[in-house]
Amino acid sequence: MNSMSGGTDICSAFVAGNPWVPPRRGELTAPCLGADVTAFDAAGREIVGEVGELVVRRPMPSMPAGFWNDPGHQRYRAAYFDTYPGIWRHGDWVTMTAERGFVISGRSDATLNRGGVRLGTAELYSVVEELPDVDDSLVVHLEDTDGGPGELVLFVVTPAILDDGFQQRIRRALREQLSPRHVPDRIEAVPAIPRTLTGKKLETPIKQILRGRPAAEVVSADAVSDYCAVEAFARLRP
Repeated sequence: MNSMSGGTDICSAFVAGNPWVPPRRGELTAPCLGADVTAFDAAGREIVGEVGELVVRRPMPSMPAGFWNDPGHQRYRAAYFDTYPGIWRHGDWVTMTAERGFVISGRSDATLNRGGVRLGTAELYSVVEELPDVDDSLVVHLEDTDGGPGELVLFVVTPAILDDGFQQRIRRALREQLSPRHVPDRIEAVPAIPRTLTGKKLETPIKQILRGRPAAEVVSADAVSDYCAVEAFARLRP
């Protein structure tokens, strides 16, 4: 068994197991062959032992050279190279250890910022989806445009009735295993969590739908495994 993290856009992995490096619990062992992977802070400095952006400092053999119908490579540069010019930013939060192992904390463009504290969605899922009767979950943070704390909303797929007692068990687990800031303001039951064809949760598109954008503008029906799951979120829009 070998855990890894990569992307369909590079048809490869960035970090994975390495048979020549001792395994460490909770970490991906090392960068993959040919991948100059590290973690950057907001100023573009390499950081160790802190959460930062996963970047690749030199070209990988499988990186795309551009996008179709993208004259001047404007969309391509905006997608990967705008934040750190000339350096690929993949959009994942990662912690690089002193041994050059890696811990992935979820998508940086879907990270929750609650009261100035950055919360990784993967942290919440690791707690919630270990609970009895929780089959799947998705969390979004709906920011307050007036500068308030916003609303943290947790969606769960469950065969059980999501009554007050069940919700309190979820909140208690998040408070005890993570922090009070991870406790959602609202918990909703949904029939399924929408995912891409490669299995990634549609965190950012669902947030946009809950903010009022039509589902058809945000998600292509042929790009997800279950479009009915997307439509269920549209019906939950405030």
